[in-house]
Amino acid sequence: METKNYKLELGGRDLIVQIRNLAEKANGEVLVRYGDTLVLATCVMAKSKSDQIDFFPLSVNYEERYYASGKIKGSRYMKREGKPSDEAILSSRLIDRVIRPLFPNNLYREIQVITTCLAWDGENNPDMVSLIAASIALSISDIPWSGPIGAIRIGKINDGFVLNPTCGQKEESKIELVLAGTKKDNRVLINMIECRADESDEETILKATEFGEDYLKKLIDFQKEISTQSGKEKVLIESFKDEKLEKEVGHWLSDKLEKNLYSSPNSSQEGRMSDLKEELINFVKEKHEEPEKIRLASEIFYKEIENLVHKNILEKEKRVDGRKLDELRFIDAEVGLVPRSHGCGLFVRGQTKALSILTLGSPGDQQLIEGMEIVGKKKFMHHYNFPPYCSGEVKPIRSPGRREIGHGMLAEKALFPLIPSFDDFPYTIRIVSEILSSNGSSSMASVCSSSLALMDAGVPIKKPAAGIALGLMSDGKGNYKILTDIQGPEDHYGDMDLKVAGTKEGITAIQMDVKITGINKQILAEALVRGKLARLEILKKIQEILPAPRESLSSWAPRVYVLQINPEKIGDVIGPGGKIIRKITEEYEVNIDIEEDGKIFITAEKEENGKKATALIKNMTREVKIGETFEGRVKKIMDFGAFVEIFPGQEGLIHISKLRTKILKAGDSVWVKVTNVDDQGRVDLSLFKPLK
Repeated sequence: METKNYKLELGGRDLIVQIRNLAEKANGEVLVRYGDTLVLATCVMAKSKSDQIDFFPLSVNYEERYYASGKIKGSRYMKREGKPSDEAILSSRLIDRVIRPLFPNNLYREIQVITTCLAWDGENNPDMVSLIAASIALSISDIPWSGPIGAIRIGKINDGFVLNPTCGQKEESKIELVLAGTKKDNRVLINMIECRADESDEETILKATEFGEDYLKKLIDFQKEISTQSGKEKVLIESFKDEKLEKEVGHWLSDKLEKNLYSSPNSSQEGRMSDLKEELINFVKEKHEEPEKIRLASEIFYKEIENLVHKNILEKEKRVDGRKLDELRFIDAEVGLVPRSHGCGLFVRGQTKALSILTLGSPGDQQLIEGMEIVGKKKFMHHYNFPPYCSGEVKPIRSPGRREIGHGMLAEKALFPLIPSFDDFPYTIRIVSEILSSNGSSSMASVCSSSLALMDAGVPIKKPAAGIALGLMSDGKGNYKILTDIQGPEDHYGDMDLKVAGTKEGITAIQMDVKITGINKQILAEALVRGKLARLEILKKIQEILPAPRESLSSWAPRVYVLQINPEKIGDVIGPGGKIIRKITEEYEVNIDIEEDGKIFITAEKEENGKKATALIKNMTREVKIGETFEGRVKKIMDFGAFVEIFPGQEGLIHISKLRTKILKAGDSVWVKVTNVDDQGRVDLSLFKPLK
């Protein structure tokens, strides 16, 4: 089998590309190896387009395989991979967000890109390898696509930037910036950012992107060389244009478009535009019978909206709702809306309303994670729900989709640096953000409402976080305008969606997508400054509602008590077959979690029960010292003496020689003194006071 090999040194490791025609029926396929992480990428395009499709039908899947990490996982009865993990879904979204803007606007054929991780070395992240592999597969295929793209991960360790940090290095890194870009006129244009940071300033983020530019160029040039030598001729996609129809639609719309799009109130805008489109389709149907013309009329309608929104902002700085370019919508917030919740926060920005509800749980409530790359526990979770009513639609309610998982993780990433350590706050924390009404940047609204919920619950976060979405209108000639707090048409028809979240001190999360080829450093720098100003304004409002976390937890929240015992005493708490721990949990209605190092967590719904259970376990596991006195109860009488329980789970022996003339029987209450504790923990006692 013929193999074409290409190699590039990147970050001290070789990036090896092999084209072997393994998936020969695919339009494009490639094997990419980085270290010992190996990914197969394929792309397939349907032979023809469907007349029923009026959108670009792209699907992207990142496939995890447990064999890639040399593991067999799953339940006892099910060993094959099933539902993709959240990590796999996020990797699929990452690839999709990078490659989608580079397909032609008039491409209506179904396209599927699949990357499969065949081997993972535990050091080099397969998502980055998959991004590059998808880019190469598309570049060498006959599918129309204006790549390639470069993709890298940047870390910051000891004040220096690191290219493609290993999994171990990521744990030390102050930032983790995933950067993707294209190249035009020997300049890098950024087309995707995904970032988590520990309150980094805007300057650090910009320096990180500058650090990555040369590596992006290097990757793009490498792929172009591969495409030149091994690429197929691209399929020609016919662009169906009808100038006569365009004139008819343009004449019919005339001033109707601006009148309906820019009229108040904003709440009825979507309905007006929907009615206008329906009127247009009926107008076209009266004059034309061809389905293609009906579909084309719909395309022209949306293109006219896009042109109008761009023109008004670029030429007049006129936004759909009349705001200035850097003006936020009306902001409001509230806490304590939901009774009996452990904490809740409502955040309102214009028509976007997010309600976050927080629940505190025991350490045992932590989420167990078992994936191809990750095995561990998760003590902080943020989940995001986008029910159909929030966008005024009627849809089936299904399990969370990629969008919900992606938005939920973005907010979780933004909040995570502020969550107290488990040693300082030994609770499992789950926040659910319900989007009640949506008109732009509901994920950033959920960051704000979740900050309020955390403080309302009394979680000692370092400080609140807020988020904002920024947009862009450009004309391709170097003219552009940046928009603060985008909504509706600005989001849908704009050129960029940049979400920035953080605190007063700095950025904790960034996510950027574009609908154009990419943006330059100048636009990014200006947008980050705008984002900071907006973030500070929102934080001011949040702290007006609740300036700091409440001093105590909600009365409805459980209480967690922490004990540290000698690990050798763990068996005393558990008892034979778990008998003792079951008795304690049932009698006091508590949950008990025990770690191998002897740390015990007692979680109680009722504070009094928690204190009683804690005191009981303290006594059970305490180290007895010579000279201590106890009031005990005689448990049993033997020929050689009497066994006395001095506290639950701990007995001592009064030898018969020390009883003298005293007569004891089981059940007697007696004061005793500890006279000796041997190497095996056996306790000798003597009578200290007369019997009661």
